[in-house]
Amino acid sequence: MIRRPPRSTHCISSAASDVYKRQLILLFLKRISDKWELEFEEAYKEALNDGLSEEEARKEAKSSTYHEFDLPEEFLWKNITKDVNSLPETLSQALKKIAELNPELKDVVDRADFIQFTTSKENFEILRQLVELFSEKRLHHVSPDVLGDAYEWVLRYFAPQKAKEGEVYTPREVIKLMVEMLDPKPGESVYDPACGSGGMLIAAYKHVEEENGREEADKLFLYGQEANSTTYALCKMNLYIHDIRNPYIAYGDTLLSPKFKEGVGPKKFDIVIANPPWNQDGYGEDTLKKAEFWQKRFNYGFVTKQSADWAWIQHMLASAKEDTGRVGIVIDNGCLFRGGKEKVIRSKVIEDDLLECVILLPEKLFYNTGAPGAILIFRKNKPEERKDKVLFINASQEYEQHPEVRKLNRLGEKHIKKIVEAYKKFEDIKDFARVVSREEIQKNDYNLNVTL
Repeated sequence: MIRRPPRSTHCISSAASDVYKRQLILLFLKRISDKWELEFEEAYKEALNDGLSEEEARKEAKSSTYHEFDLPEEFLWKNITKDVNSLPETLSQALKKIAELNPELKDVVDRADFIQFTTSKENFEILRQLVELFSEKRLHHVSPDVLGDAYEWVLRYFAPQKAKEGEVYTPREVIKLMVEMLDPKPGESVYDPACGSGGMLIAAYKHVEEENGREEADKLFLYGQEANSTTYALCKMNLYIHDIRNPYIAYGDTLLSPKFKEGVGPKKFDIVIANPPWNQDGYGEDTLKKAEFWQKRFNYGFVTKQSADWAWIQHMLASAKEDTGRVGIVIDNGCLFRGGKEKVIRSKVIEDDLLECVILLPEKLFYNTGAPGAILIFRKNKPEERKDKVLFINASQEYEQHPEVRKLNRLGEKHIKKIVEAYKKFEDIKDFARVVSREEIQKNDYNLNVTL
């Protein structure tokens, strides 16, 4: 059992943004340190059984061959935390060295400056409490589900504060809904071009694990790209804490410089899923024409400088396989009916029969906006019975009050089940869902407003 971080006024003070990142780094460091010790113990026993002396066995067991990460013994958790007074200096030194020895952790664990953070007595006390808390338990045998829940809890707990600073946390219930609709299978590839802390990729993995077991979940190919360097680091740690191995996570601006390529175009995936920044500005025609593979990714047209919503949708469509490609995006409700350049792109996508389902979500689901938001599901190769049709679902009343955040709503299990079942049935349900022909959408001037 892992207790939650101390819920003191300190932890949600002006230093909230610094605190939560350091909590997650400490949790990650404790996990890999405890895992190293377990690996050492196993290798040491094996070496003794092979006839080595105790000294030879110890030396052998320290070899990086037996360890997932290369950790110098002086920087194991128990040694770092011996002297409380020198904690900031020792931690900073340890994380820097660990990043040097493990290239995959470069710019991941070494991003936090504990020395600068603890210049105030208040923050030093927070660090001392956190170290004391994490030192209580050994984490090498703790289930990745429990550790993952702890990591996610910290992300969720600080989400309201982070929303004020411009960082977006997608509620896990919304992610669960999208993943169940897209239904990833073993051996498929899943790509999130705005992956944040990795919630969509983790949910896809968990979905396959629940349906088919861990061995089959390990056959998923997970890809993500994130433009915020700190969030990119949190994502890498989050996936590791959840014991998800070998995901492909890249850093950079997806709209300008997609990192996953295939020949002279973007790489194609079975599932493309994302909650990109809504109404992101600064991606007008002049900017996007400087982007890599722009002709292949933005072939339906260019968006205004004020909103990149349909640029994201086009990138995601261009990244989906022609035969199995399914695309799910959480996006601002306004992109369903705004005119001008967006309407031109929207009409072309509809004419190409790529849009499969439009869902209007309830209000107040998200930490950073009270707006309802929408989910759009696209499919490159629709089943015959769904061709030239779009299912509209009005889920605006499908919510319950959030148990932890007074001003928020959330999707309950029964709401998720109701929406997924309606999507699978793809038929009219009074006051909830309606199948609409492409001709009717044309007559409505390509307006996708669900309340119509």
